[in-house]
Amino acid sequence: MSEFQNVAVIGAGVIGASWAALFLASGRNVAVYDPSPTMEADVRSYIDNAWPTLRELGLANAEPGQLSFHGDVASAVEHADFVQESVPERIAIKHDLFAKLEASLKPGAIVASSASGLRLGEMQAGWKNPSHFILGHPFNPPHLIPLVEVMGNDKTAAGVVEKAERFYDLVGKVTIRVNREVKGHVANRLQAALWREAIHLVKSGVASVEDVDKAVWAGPGLRWAAMGPTMLFHLGGGSEGLSSFCQKYTDSFNGWWDDLGDPRLDAETATMLVEGVNHEAGANSWASLATNRDELITHMLKATAPLRRR
Repeated sequence: MSEFQNVAVIGAGVIGASWAALFLASGRNVAVYDPSPTMEADVRSYIDNAWPTLRELGLANAEPGQLSFHGDVASAVEHADFVQESVPERIAIKHDLFAKLEASLKPGAIVASSASGLRLGEMQAGWKNPSHFILGHPFNPPHLIPLVEVMGNDKTAAGVVEKAERFYDLVGKVTIRVNREVKGHVANRLQAALWREAIHLVKSGVASVEDVDKAVWAGPGLRWAAMGPTMLFHLGGGSEGLSSFCQKYTDSFNGWWDDLGDPRLDAETATMLVEGVNHEAGANSWASLATNRDELITHMLKATAPLRRR
């Protein structure tokens, strides 16, 4: 456990608290900073709620590390081997934070930003030396969803991205490498594309919000939880694989792509979606739906873990 033994979590909202729970469960010492006066109570409550899930997934088998809370960012990061930053996504806040913590970092310490909407290049402008600052974007909640999108660029020192990927692997994450800056990185763009067409299908009267959601979780969503779309279509091509699939379905896919919608998320559309999802939720509260989501994901992860280790 000597590798990345000390970790700092900067920003203790739902993303930061989730990261703290995961890092603590891996046996690492976790220093937390957030300006909120309720930081410690909020984070401890989040960790208490997340702990049963972490145990069920086998991510809390180690003796928990030490958890500490800090009133200033410099003291939180001074002993850290790895820093996960999750403060609000406003570039001025990020730059101000980086200026405050940079001088207190240990030599060689890596700082990874959870940012989903900001690009690495614009965040690097807040550093005197951004060589050990990278993107480490999770999917919410980080203690449950394995994915982390990792990115460096020509200002990133050699080996830093690989070292970060090693850290994430040690705490049970699955990483992908983002090779070029684009808005939303990779996974957010994929879900945005799907949601755009889901909205179009509802607005054009093809199906209700509830039935479009059902079409995903009861259909392709099950397959996507096993493999990505290109690999699945490779299997759909039979023994000749993707080459055969493309030959058979070129005209179909080109026709579907030509017919996809391009709705905007305006006030009218948002109202339509809210009404639809409220009908879908029925009498279930937000909290009960969130609990159900997490339980389903936990069971799916447990069921598939032995197969993914093959």
